[in-house]
Amino acid sequence: MDSDEFVGGFDYPMFVVTTADPRTGTRAGCLVGFATQTSIEPFRFLVCLSRLNHTYRVAAAADLLAVHVLGRDRDQLKLAALFATETGDEIDKFGRCSWRPGPEGVPLLAAAHRRLIGRIVERAELGDHTGFLLAPVDVTVETGSAPLNFRSLPDLEPGHPAG
Repeated sequence: MDSDEFVGGFDYPMFVVTTADPRTGTRAGCLVGFATQTSIEPFRFLVCLSRLNHTYRVAAAADLLAVHVLGRDRDQLKLAALFATETGDEIDKFGRCSWRPGPEGVPLLAAAHRRLIGRIVERAELGDHTGFLLAPVDVTVETGSAPLNFRSLPDLEPGHPAG
């Protein structure tokens, strides 16, 4: 059995992670499937970003990340597709969706009714991704709807190759 078969039956939650470089104001965001809670007390959340991704390069200079939980309705799937199939190297994703600036300019997606804004407390090289360990600055939960997961995504072509 290979590793693809091992994880093949898993149905990971999917998140849209956004950030901003406080020096330049550059915004970025992408769909993320590698993320998890790592600690109860103190609460910590780990988000892994591919080093091939535009969002990773912006996050490297950032202090905060926003982790957005999307639902499974049509509009939320469109938002997930935008952040999965387009790259910030070529387009302004935020010009194609509703958002507002959060702390330190981090973009907050209007359509996401559950989100965590976290301060980056540690970065770790993890294979072809970098893990960003977050301490919560603000948590918003406006609805308890079922979160978007890997199996509920349509077939999407990534904006950057999987790395």
